[in-house]
Amino acid sequence: MTYTVDFTNVSTTGLTSSPVAGALAGLRANESRYFMNKYGHAFTVTSAVENQEILTYVATILRKERGITVAAKPLEVSCFQVEDIVWTYVFYEDGLALNVLYTLDNPNKRAVGFKLSEGMSIPKELEHTFKFARQKSKLAGIIRGSYFVIKGEYPTPAAT
Repeated sequence: MTYTVDFTNVSTTGLTSSPVAGALAGLRANESRYFMNKYGHAFTVTSAVENQEILTYVATILRKERGITVAAKPLEVSCFQVEDIVWTYVFYEDGLALNVLYTLDNPNKRAVGFKLSEGMSIPKELEHTFKFARQKSKLAGIIRGSYFVIKGEYPTPAAT
C-alpha cells in the first residue's frame, strides 16, 4: 500500500515498530517537505516487504561500494525520478534513513546518504567508517547525516 507522507501533520504510519518512531516520522516528513518545496513532488512510500527490487538495489550499492550490510529491518521504501535524478529511499526500524541520489546524465553526481533519527545510536556497520554532521530540523529535531560518492554504475529500479 502506498502512503503519501504529510509534512504538516507528522504521522508514524508504517513506522510504529521503531523505538524512535516519532523521530523517524519527523525525518521522513522532513524529506517530504524538501521534495514538495524544491520539486513540487509528493513524497510517497511503500512497505519494504512489497518492494524487494528497491532493497536489492540499495544492498548491492552498499556492498559493492563499501562492503556495508545494514543490519536493521527495513520498514519503508520509495523510488522516484525528479528531473534527471532517481531518488531511492529506505527507512529502517532502528531510525536510519538511507537515500541514493543517482543522476542519469552525470555520473559524477551520485551518492548514498545516511541520516540518523534523533535518539538512535550510530549503527555498528557505519560507526567506524563515517563521521556524522548535525543539522536541526523543525520536523525531525537533530538529524545526523553523512554520505559517500558512488563510483560504479548501477541500473536504477523502476521509479514511480
